[in-house]
Amino acid sequence: MKSISLAPLLLASFPSSNRSAPVGTRAFSHHLNRKSFQKQLHFHSHSHSVVFSSQSRSATLSVMPEEEEKNQLFDGEKAALLVKDLRRTFDTGKTKSYDWRISQLKGIAKMLEEKEKDIIEALYKDLSKPGFEAFISEVSQARSSCNEALKELNNWMKPEKVKTSITTYPSSAEIVSEPLGVVLVISTWNFPFLLSIDPVIGAISAGNTVVLKPSEIAPATSSLLAKLLKDYLDNSAVRVVEGAVPETTALLEQKWDKILYTGSARVGRVVMAAAAKHLTPVILELGGKCPAVVDSDVNLEVTARRIIAGKWACNNGQACISVDYIITKKEFAPTLINALKDELEQFFGRDLMKSKDMSRIVSPSHFARLVKLLDEDQVSDKIVFGGQRDENQLRISPTILLDVPEDSTVMQEEIFGPILPIITNQGSSAEERLCAEHIFGGMLINDTIIHVATPGLPFGGVEESGMGSYHGKFSFDGFSHKKSVLYRGFAVDSDLRYPPYTPEKEKLFKTLTSGNILRIILTLIGLFKE
Repeated sequence: MKSISLAPLLLASFPSSNRSAPVGTRAFSHHLNRKSFQKQLHFHSHSHSVVFSSQSRSATLSVMPEEEEKNQLFDGEKAALLVKDLRRTFDTGKTKSYDWRISQLKGIAKMLEEKEKDIIEALYKDLSKPGFEAFISEVSQARSSCNEALKELNNWMKPEKVKTSITTYPSSAEIVSEPLGVVLVISTWNFPFLLSIDPVIGAISAGNTVVLKPSEIAPATSSLLAKLLKDYLDNSAVRVVEGAVPETTALLEQKWDKILYTGSARVGRVVMAAAAKHLTPVILELGGKCPAVVDSDVNLEVTARRIIAGKWACNNGQACISVDYIITKKEFAPTLINALKDELEQFFGRDLMKSKDMSRIVSPSHFARLVKLLDEDQVSDKIVFGGQRDENQLRISPTILLDVPEDSTVMQEEIFGPILPIITNQGSSAEERLCAEHIFGGMLINDTIIHVATPGLPFGGVEESGMGSYHGKFSFDGFSHKKSVLYRGFAVDSDLRYPPYTPEKEKLFKTLTSGNILRIILTLIGLFKE
């Protein structure tokens, strides 16, 4: 019996972008539709006079005196001073030491141990994320990253020995990992704790000073991160800036040594454009369309369970690695749909809208976007399961669509929610081409999403889905400069490299660089003649 074939036989966590190849009669499109941060409805900032709460659909407004508001605004001037302070700290050299890095990692480990309850509560406030899901997907993953860094940092910091060539004989060489300097991490709202602290772990491990800008769309987690990092880490080297567009803009105007941004491709372009002004390198972790390819000859129960785990039990589909749509054979689709229905009821109960084991939609704007996808003329009659919605509670039930048109918005944009289209075709050749012809940031065979829990695998996308990667050693490398070092002594100094350039020298050099060992030896002892 064949095993499940999921997500390009795998879950392609970061699809390749706009390059398309046939999938039945359909082609991939990787246009993203997460709202630009310039149009978000909610923001939370200690430095602003207006605070919008994500816990209700109405904003609460507090007004402070104009002069006090002006003093608290985080503008370009304050951002420049912040960067200057962190660069001054970096220039002292203290963040480069193994002891400092370890002390900060231990601070994070202690924070995760002592403040686990507070973290889970903040995630519930922002996303109604179930406690166990919050622990597994955020707290536990952060703890794993921190523990690996504590365990492996000494090895990561060791210079990497490199072979030298005969042209530099006698010599030795190595690659030294050194910190880049002052780095900026701009996080996102769907896993607001993990996707904030994981890059910070990498930046600290590499010996940098770092500014974290959490997402204003998850205000409770943002506020908690600001408090915890102040309490547990070295504030002269690690800082948190809360806020929304003005604060982010002020930060992006500065000269950084690296920027890591997690979010949409639209905002990724803004970040990259700002970085280009200073020739600042970037790591961009963006979104994409993540297909799951399901063969008919599978363990149906396990297949359905794993798809659900990679969709509705993964922040209710609000994840870049979530199953975005399914490709399967036409005759198998009804069987698969029934299996998904049965397992959904087993997981979340008969009334899916009242389940406490499923996150809510993050904000009214995202809720409205998802409803618009469902209510599109060519989509609304394709709903075969679910479709219920409650605007007051920001909840949409798990919804399955069957054979929506290729040009529908739901198939042209990243869904990022509890809607799951199933696309059917007549044969398996499309699935085979899918794996052979597409580049993916991540592939998973016979399961969904859990490949990101493997520390030795890089987490990152290609083309429209981003550039660069992190997780474990890849985080350390992403925030490090690889410096080439060649060591030579004075014992031997051939005149071969120096003028005058004689025919004899040319002949000897060509022989030495030919790669023919016997010829080199004969030449050196004077026995080789052309």
